[in-house]
Amino acid sequence: MVYQFLVVLVLFMSCDTGKLTFVADISSGLKEVSGTEITSNSKLIWVIEDSGNKNNLYGLNENGEIIKDIDISNANNEDWEDLTSDSNGNLYIGDFGNNNQKRDLFTIYKVENPEQLNSNTRADVINFRLPKNLKSKDFEAFFLLNNYFYIFSKENKSSFLIKVPNQVGEHVAEHITDFNLDGKHHKITAADISDDGKTVVLLNHDKLWKISNFSSDAFFKGTIEELKFDHNSQKEGVCFKTNEIVYIADESNGAAGNNIYSFKL
Repeated sequence: MVYQFLVVLVLFMSCDTGKLTFVADISSGLKEVSGTEITSNSKLIWVIEDSGNKNNLYGLNENGEIIKDIDISNANNEDWEDLTSDSNGNLYIGDFGNNNQKRDLFTIYKVENPEQLNSNTRADVINFRLPKNLKSKDFEAFFLLNNYFYIFSKENKSSFLIKVPNQVGEHVAEHITDFNLDGKHHKITAADISDDGKTVVLLNHDKLWKISNFSSDAFFKGTIEELKFDHNSQKEGVCFKTNEIVYIADESNGAAGNNIYSFKL
């Protein structure tokens, strides 16, 4: 009887999640996960929540349970939207959500080696403003490459890409390019780059774009593939588990969501 129940459960989850593979239900203490990341020196899946939630960084195991709960004492969760990391295991929190598009100053918090932390820490602070010729926009996606943060605006039509140096202080972002992904519903909610630096992924609620064969930071001159999930939910976090597999997290909508999935590119 138990065996039959487990078979039915597995079949239900595999059908219900489309091309995604269910990994874990995120701890019930977290409802609005907005960013995920795996660092080079930790087996944990690091997550944050967005505006209105605590200024805490959480480390989850593969069962979705909270193993680390780190309060960042000098941070303010104005609108935390994404996570990235460097090769030394440091994590960076993108506080650049901007739903009303009136924000002038954006922040990235650097948390040094969270794997070695217990319950609280102070972060280094990187601030940036947009160039005068760019209007204030909402940002929810970034990654770190060659010591620069690449940050994508979240828009339905034409979007833009900026970069900011990984250096404590205040900076003016550099506009890299405008871009327009084909089709409808292409707001970018998270991004990541593989450890080998050869693949970029941009997340949407029902798909992701895989970008490869690019040179330097000319990402949109590379090969762009749209990969659909056959599953629609409020997906807000993506990170590479390996160079070919990503983890994806979605928010709770009350009856569903609040899960971690894996997806093979």
